[in-house]
Amino acid sequence: MAAERSRRILMTTDTVGGVWQYALELCRQLTARGDQVLLATMGAEPSRAQRGDAESIEHLQLECSGYRLIWMKAPWPDIERAGHWLRALAHEFRPDVVHLNDYAHGDLPWTAPVLMVGHSCVLSWWRAVHGTPVPPEWQRYRRRVRAGLQAADLVVAPTRGMLRALQRHYGPLAATRVIANGRSRTRVGEVRQTPLVFAAGRLWDEAKNVRTLADIAPRLPWPVCIAGSERHPDGGQALLPNVRLLGQLPEAKLRSWCSRASIYALPARYEPFGLSPLEAAQAGCALVLGDIPTLREVWGDAAVFVAPDDHEALAREILRLIVEPAVRRDYAARARRRAQRYTPQAMADGYCAAYAELLQGRARPRARAIKEVYA
Repeated sequence: MAAERSRRILMTTDTVGGVWQYALELCRQLTARGDQVLLATMGAEPSRAQRGDAESIEHLQLECSGYRLIWMKAPWPDIERAGHWLRALAHEFRPDVVHLNDYAHGDLPWTAPVLMVGHSCVLSWWRAVHGTPVPPEWQRYRRRVRAGLQAADLVVAPTRGMLRALQRHYGPLAATRVIANGRSRTRVGEVRQTPLVFAAGRLWDEAKNVRTLADIAPRLPWPVCIAGSERHPDGGQALLPNVRLLGQLPEAKLRSWCSRASIYALPARYEPFGLSPLEAAQAGCALVLGDIPTLREVWGDAAVFVAPDDHEALAREILRLIVEPAVRRDYAARARRRAQRYTPQAMADGYCAAYAELLQGRARPRARAIKEVYA
């Protein structure tokens, strides 16, 4: 369905996680509906493959930078520079809506309404992974994220669980909405599922908890293959024994591995939505996931859930799916049906409705203190 009128949307994204795929899916939908989108990237310069994926979207304007993100080491000078860069882009582009997929720049003096999406955050990540509040050195991060969220005209999260986490850690938010992420289903040819357990995620991210999967891999009769970046953006490298590490894969190869695998396992401690389980479900995998509220919210009875640090339960449930093909096929069918809820079209419908409300003034009135220069 075409947009009532063409909107001009300035959207930010990063290039180092799932927000990149989310942003491209949404941009593809918005431009197809007639909206004009400027996509501004941060975190790291996009790879050649990422740039090619973005440039394949007709009428998308791509602006790239390598400015550090708010959760990275010593980001503050880059955040200030990125703010000036984003304001200069906005001055030229003159957006109707500013769609921020980061927290650092919500309280810039934007001349258009601001929609901010909370994809994840360090405070909720830390609590889920370590079971304690963040150390004192993260207080500046807390203040800055809170300022960004409080300044936004509308805050969106992909699950109710993530939205509750934002309000728990940063205070009540005046205008909020849950819009589930969506992922297109890509055909990868006649690839038949094989005796293979697959996982995808940043190997260095303790929230993904792929190390637990590597620990129990020797107890499984099927090979375990894991795709994902092994090197942390701030330095250091994750090394996992007992599994085949595939490295960071381009999208087509990642989809191919999902189609080859019969079981997708991600015993995550923290996952605000999870695009990789969605891709695996679309490809026909049975899902074995960490038993956390957000993954329960997304998948309901369409996955097998295990406590993230219960090695015995993880091994037992994967073995059950291996030795009981009928059970495995049943869970794969459930996951595939559930995945049909999470389409790019449904995601774009939600955002288009949110943009329309912002432009019609139904979100909260703007009343914010603007700081030109950040401490």
